[in-house]
Amino acid sequence: MLFFLSLNIKAQKEDKVLVTETIQTYFDGWMTGDTIKLGKVMHTSCNLKLIKNNEVLVIGRKNYLSGFKLRTKLPNTEGRIIEIDITKNIASAKCEIQTPERLFVDYFNMMKLNERWYIVDKISTNFEKK
Repeated sequence: MLFFLSLNIKAQKEDKVLVTETIQTYFDGWMTGDTIKLGKVMHTSCNLKLIKNNEVLVIGRKNYLSGFKLRTKLPNTEGRIIEIDITKNIASAKCEIQTPERLFVDYFNMMKLNERWYIVDKISTNFEKK
């Protein structure tokens, strides 16, 4: 039993590293408008959901990616993982991206497919920093 627990803890640590790498790739793509990086970590079924005019707005992956333009990294912008929770082949992560003007808060639902982690769903909000 102890051997099994040891293997499980090791696998979970490895998955946390892989989830973190996936989210970091997302941050890098978001900050530079690199849709190749973003598309690499967002599953084809991924949708972005946010509230606009007191309604849930659902944006498909293709439309979401089309809103980015390749650019140099946004100055004074940083991504940060607040929390990661992993259960076997699924995970959730709370993340923030801070720009000089706004704070974006994202919750990612993630799944592990063929030994790779993907963002399969994203809910998001943002607000002006004061």
